[in-house]
Amino acid sequence: MNAYRAKPLKYPWPPMLYLTGILTAMLAGRIAALAPIPSPYGFALSSVGLAILLAAVMLDVWAVRTLIGRQTPVSDCRCARHLVTCGPFRFSRNPIYLAYTLFAVALGLISGNSWFFVAALVSLGATRLIAIPREERHLEARFGFDYDSYRKRTRRWI
Repeated sequence: MNAYRAKPLKYPWPPMLYLTGILTAMLAGRIAALAPIPSPYGFALSSVGLAILLAAVMLDVWAVRTLIGRQTPVSDCRCARHLVTCGPFRFSRNPIYLAYTLFAVALGLISGNSWFFVAALVSLGATRLIAIPREERHLEARFGFDYDSYRKRTRRWI
């Protein structure tokens, strides 16, 4: 595949998709609440949500630090300089998107707003359709066999 034809994303779609999903979930929760999370479990679910939120932030920071440490742009709009297969990228090809999804789920558990679960799924699906195929074509064009081997041994999410 020609590296010129497989450019990185033109816009930072994933952060925009997740931010739009989170803002929409907040608005939808105020306008038309879905089935609320049962209150007897509220404290326990909020505690689980807080733990997931912290895990999501830690995963995101770990992934970003790993990319920076390997002199590879964090932005998916810039050309990858190196194929990063260490840190959280050993376990997931998309740890930052996984962190975004966990963050949205955590907000749903903490707030009791079920729209966050819908937002997480829709954002995940949109990222899967819009961003990931282009990113994978770019990485395959840049790193060829090395990326193909990495893709075969590392799952997309977890």
